[in-house]
Parts: sequence; C-alpha cells; structure tokens
Amino acid sequence: MERLRLDDPPQIGPYITVARLDAESSEATVPERRLIARSADGERTVIACLPHFGADPSRWAVEAEGVRRVSIPGLMSVAEVGGSAGLPWYAAEYVPALPLPAALAAHGGPLPEAVVRSLGAALAQTLAIAHAQGVTHAGLSPSAVLVTAEGPRASCFGAVRAAAPDGEQRGGLAGLDSGSLAPEQAQGGRPRPLGDVYALGAVLSYAATGHTVPERDELPASLRQLITTCLARDPAGRPQAHQILKHLTSAGTGLQATVLDTAAVFPLPALVVAALARQSAEVLAAELPTPSSRD
Repeated sequence: MERLRLDDPPQIGPYITVARLDAESSEATVPERRLIARSADGERTVIACLPHFGADPSRWAVEAEGVRRVSIPGLMSVAEVGGSAGLPWYAAEYVPALPLPAALAAHGGPLPEAVVRSLGAALAQTLAIAHAQGVTHAGLSPSAVLVTAEGPRASCFGAVRAAAPDGEQRGGLAGLDSGSLAPEQAQGGRPRPLGDVYALGAVLSYAATGHTVPERDELPASLRQLITTCLARDPAGRPQAHQILKHLTSAGTGLQATVLDTAAVFPLPALVVAALARQSAEVLAAELPTPSSRD
C-alpha cells in the first residue's frame, strides 16, 4: 500500500481513491494502475484498476469485460466495469493483498521452497481450469500475482493482448515484464496456453530467486527441471498447466492434487502475514480525502 500521487485520480466511478496498491518502483512491470478505493459511504472497499499510461484503453476495456464474464478459481474476480471509452475502469472486491514483489520485500528475500511450491500449485490449478475452458490468461507476471491469506490471485488478465494486437511486436512495451513474456508473444504471436506456462515459470523463478531470468544453479534442486522446462523458448518443450499441477502435488509434497481451498495449503511466512495485517489496518483507518487535501 502506497500513498497516492498527484497524477492519481481522486475518484474512479463511484469510488474515492485512498491509496496505491503498487510501489512506484514496480510501475514498469505492472500493466495497469491499481488503486485501493472506497465508496463515499465507506461501506465498500475495492481494488480499482485503470489502463497503464499510454495503453490502448479500448483494448484494455475488452479484456476487463472478458474477465468479468468468467468464473475461474484463483483469478481476481472483477465485480464491476465502468467508465468511458477513453477512460475505462474495473473494480474487484478488496482483500488484503501484496503483489508478489512486495511479498518478497516484506519477507526480506526469496520465499521458502514450500511456499513457492504452494504458490505454483495454486496458480497452475487456476491456469489448468482456464485452459480447459479455452481461456488464456495472457498477463501473468510477478506483479500480476497478488498474495493474499486465502491464496494467490492472478490479476492483469489479458495484459499481453491489450498491449498490442497479434502481429505487432510486444517486446519492450510499457507495463509488460520482459522476463515473463513468452518469446513467441514478444514477437507478436497470439497468446496461447503455453505462453501462460512460460509466465508461470518466470513467476516461480522470481518467487524462488528474486528474479525472472535465473541461473540454473540458483533454483531449488527440486524445482530446477520444472522451472527450466516452463521457460523453454520453444513452446513445444513446455509442459501443460495440468502437468505442472500434478508435479507440484505429487506424493511427498504435502499438497493435494485438487485443491480449491488454497488458504488451507498456502502457508505464508510470518513477515508476509504481518505485512498483510498492516495493510488491512491501514486501509480500515484511512480517511476519505477531502477535495482540499488533493490541492
């Protein structure tokens, strides 16, 4: 949770903004502007999202409407879509959440291997369900993963599709994490499920080492082969999401092969739990700004 900046909108639809979800240092790899906002009566708090500066608002709005229409466990559920053609927005119900980079910062470094496994299993399950329904997330990255006490939530749905149409280069575009962008998507290829798998490999690498492009020896031995194959440049060399889930929930891991109650299998380090609790308390205590306080 970060303080609002002068260029942040004071209001998004019916919601008054109270804080930013992302640190300024992570802006380059977050494909949308995410703010914590509250209804004027104080009864409802949401995560309100806007297109990244310079993004095509119409393409972004299509993806926002698309994720609103699907119901997949582990996706950040969009409750409301609004705005104009030039400034669309969407809102999701607020729960205390840390973008994965903030979770690592709170912990003081890479996450324990057991947490990385649980994180990977939960995200692989989300992707496996999505892919079985013909849905490609096309936006997974460390910043897109929101860590909550109830398990990870995959946000930034469709960021790759929104950044540029198929056939146009996407590498280097603002808001896209180059380390999480599958090579075929960077070159303008249509986002497909195996691109999500590449992004999942980058997320697991980041959670385990602190960056998305690891040296092989940096990775935990038990996850090294899995992450390396997820990050294969040739999509044909990557596993399917359901295969990743099976690998991460195999005998001896302590995880169940089908786990929709991610809270039961997502043990968070104490410092991350403390950071979530602190954010929750700060949001509850936040006073709605008055017009004069924005001057």
